[in-house]
Amino acid sequence: MLIQLLGTGNPSPSLERMSSGYLVKVGGDVILFDHGPGAYHRLLEAGYTPMDPTHVFFTHLHYDHCLDYVRLVLTRWDQGAGNAPELKVYGPPPLEAMTRLLFSREGAFAPDLRARTEHKLSLDIYEERGGRLPRAWPAPEVHEIASTEVVKGGNWTVTTTSAIHAQPQLQCYAYRLDCDEGSFVYSGDSGPSRRIAELARGCDVLVHMCAYETGTELSDVHARTCCGHRELAAIAAEAGVKTLVLSHFNTKMTRPDNRARILEEMAAVYPGRIIWGEDLMTLTVAS
Repeated sequence: MLIQLLGTGNPSPSLERMSSGYLVKVGGDVILFDHGPGAYHRLLEAGYTPMDPTHVFFTHLHYDHCLDYVRLVLTRWDQGAGNAPELKVYGPPPLEAMTRLLFSREGAFAPDLRARTEHKLSLDIYEERGGRLPRAWPAPEVHEIASTEVVKGGNWTVTTTSAIHAQPQLQCYAYRLDCDEGSFVYSGDSGPSRRIAELARGCDVLVHMCAYETGTELSDVHARTCCGHRELAAIAAEAGVKTLVLSHFNTKMTRPDNRARILEEMAAVYPGRIIWGEDLMTLTVAS
């Protein structure tokens, strides 16, 4: 199992850290967890094409976790020329409505799609790429899932639990992927959560939001719905995870003078391996 970090930042624009996006390669499947602004660019930098991903799991529908969904669907459809299987997409409601509002015949991209499926030049290019007429519209296979749902792939399973972040306006999830090679857990955005600790119990790799340095939270609500470094260390210790990957940093967290101290304070609580996540970083898990 290969894990690659496509975006380790937050909504703040950055040339160093794209917004949330993670890739897990298991057997013949390339599975994306979130696909925020810039994650698509990192996907290309990592050597993948838009036709390579097979599944996408969205933790929640904040734009910094899903904005590049549009680019992935449209370029996969366009460049794949009818030969790429439809993307399998999972996440909380209203994912189906969002997809319909983007790609249906009344959706935001309907004028573009109408031109690409009707204009002679677009159809010539489509056939030159290997497509066969008539040209269908993109139709990703969208599955709205519940917070206790299990999704089964060919040789992997993904288990879902609720995260604590933007309720009641948004449903927010965390995911655990298990396969023969090992286990990967992704918190999405979440404050300190016993549910995530249970989901991550004994896992090989936990990628978790580390939004701020504990003690600098903006309010009680901030502390409940996002995770500081000390709270995250306690979650990883309770869950007994083997490797903890920090991600979704704010800009203050990433100042070079902070990093060594933050890691030292976390290591005093959590005895496992701690990785300061960086875009395009790769981890391998083998049985």
